[in-house]
Amino acid sequence: MKWTVQRYVLREVVQTWLAVTGVLVAILLANQLSRVLGQAADNHFDSHVVLDLIALGAIMNLSVVVPVGLLLSIVLALGRLYHDSEMAALQACGFSPTRLLVPLFAFSTLIAVGLGWLTFFQVPRADHQSQLLRQAALKEARFGQLDAGRFRSFAGGNAVFYAERIDPNGVLHDVFLQRESASGRVEVAVAKTATYTQVGAGGMHQVTLYDGRRYEGVPGRSDFRVIRFREHGIPIAAPPGIAGTNDPDTKPTLELLGSLAPSDIAQLQFRSSAPIMVLLLTLIALPLSRLRPRQGRYMRVGVAIVVFFVYSNLLALAKVWLERGKLSPWLGVWWIHAIALGLGLYLLWKQSPPKLLQRALAEHS
Repeated sequence: MKWTVQRYVLREVVQTWLAVTGVLVAILLANQLSRVLGQAADNHFDSHVVLDLIALGAIMNLSVVVPVGLLLSIVLALGRLYHDSEMAALQACGFSPTRLLVPLFAFSTLIAVGLGWLTFFQVPRADHQSQLLRQAALKEARFGQLDAGRFRSFAGGNAVFYAERIDPNGVLHDVFLQRESASGRVEVAVAKTATYTQVGAGGMHQVTLYDGRRYEGVPGRSDFRVIRFREHGIPIAAPPGIAGTNDPDTKPTLELLGSLAPSDIAQLQFRSSAPIMVLLLTLIALPLSRLRPRQGRYMRVGVAIVVFFVYSNLLALAKVWLERGKLSPWLGVWWIHAIALGLGLYLLWKQSPPKLLQRALAEHS
């Protein structure tokens, strides 16, 4: 009978976990979509960049979605059994809820292994690729090839460029350029032709205007200067690249191993926390899901959400303290897991007194 019940409960938990995680991923993707679309609209990203950033962002946030999805799935699945009096019937037949620890931990161990693979290898890679892709898209949008018949802004909107057409040789015709300095002085240049090139490897670009006029002055004042020119070069500095290898979030796990830098130690321990959190949340979820008679099925969902947010925020706080040297590496984030372990054992002991717990474990041996 016990194997039949365990398979039944495990099936309920797995189905609920798939549903809950699917809903959380959908909410995550919607949030990612709105945020990335806002960046794309401001910086004129291409459509393929938007899709890539959404996919990479989803991978990076799975380490948050999966643990909370597992916690909620156990609380919801077992809460239904308590609400429908199925658990009361099982207990009347001598089936202790602690027997569910074995199938639940078997399932959570599989999730912990997969989550460890994500947090140790895929999430840092996705974070690194996301930063590089966003920076490359930003450079391409602001400093890429100029298009005819389209206004392009540079320097945070302080410079505007327009060309009527581009010939097969890449020469721009009927060019307009406006720049505004920090002091409010405006420079407007019009030229018959222009070229746009990258100078050197430092990201410096240059627009060279030919046969035109340049108007300089402050709006509202009459002391404008008009200068005719045959050739006029205007340098434009591209934004600096990102040093992804110096960011602990993007460093490969193998590079963090053996490092004595506090930021690297904190990052390594934080990555190790995700699979550990999955196992400890499973331990907490089993006694937490217990409902009293006439309590609603979703009575413990709010408590479970509070437990997860307190747990995750304490981990983030311990990580910051470790980076700043306020915690020793041997203590690190492990004390947070120790508190979670103590909470889970206390709730389990409170639900199943030691004699009943020993009897349940003896039946499994």
